[in-house]
Amino acid sequence: MKQYIVDAFTDHVFSGNPAAVCIMEHWLGDDLLQSIAKENNLSETAFAVKEGGSYHLRWFTPGGEIDLCGHATLATSFVILSFYEKGSRKVDFNTKSGILTVVRNDDMYEMTFPAYTLKETAVTDAMAEAFGVRPIEAWMGRDLLCVFEDEFVVRHMKPDFKKLMALDGLLQHATAKGKGFDCVSRSFAPKLLVSEDPVCGSGHCHIVPYWCKATGKDHLTAYQASARGGILYCRTDGDHVFLSGKAVLFAVSELMID
Repeated sequence: MKQYIVDAFTDHVFSGNPAAVCIMEHWLGDDLLQSIAKENNLSETAFAVKEGGSYHLRWFTPGGEIDLCGHATLATSFVILSFYEKGSRKVDFNTKSGILTVVRNDDMYEMTFPAYTLKETAVTDAMAEAFGVRPIEAWMGRDLLCVFEDEFVVRHMKPDFKKLMALDGLLQHATAKGKGFDCVSRSFAPKLLVSEDPVCGSGHCHIVPYWCKATGKDHLTAYQASARGGILYCRTDGDHVFLSGKAVLFAVSELMID
């Protein structure tokens, strides 16, 4: 089975967020899909099967299947529109989070995602201990979103991953207002056996609604301040978040699976 490694939310390799992508003729067993994801040991491995005019898409972390992933959706779109549907500019995915549409405009891919509803929650000592610095605000959606005083804190924090695992939320995101960008963030996923997700699309389905409301803007340029780094071009419209980014192919391999 062929597998592609794509760096998403970047225009050059060794940056952005790498995802493995497998476009299959039919579904393999869930245990095998999970084993492939563990073997890859990337934050996400995406599996897609064409069903009618769209693709059924699933995402697996080393720690299990997840309900929404941005960078692996971008990577899968890049692979499909570059190698499988070369005459198309759009691809629809049937996923655990509903129908997701991705449109290619030159070298940019715009993804239509659902926005998470955020509810403000109390800032706790446990949050301060886990992140190593006390947030000024905390919000809950699928994930925990913590807002900090300035981007320096976010860029240089060294969280305690064991303590992050004890916090609410599937992932834990740290964000602050940016100087060169509208916002700066980092995303941590120790519950999924991923210490830090280099560039997290589903995390920005929390981050973008927060900052759009806080700034009064409906278009944002967001920077994920991981060691690899990545840029997301974002906008909101009602209960949807639109995330755009670039992608680049790193490798194509053949999986030796019986």
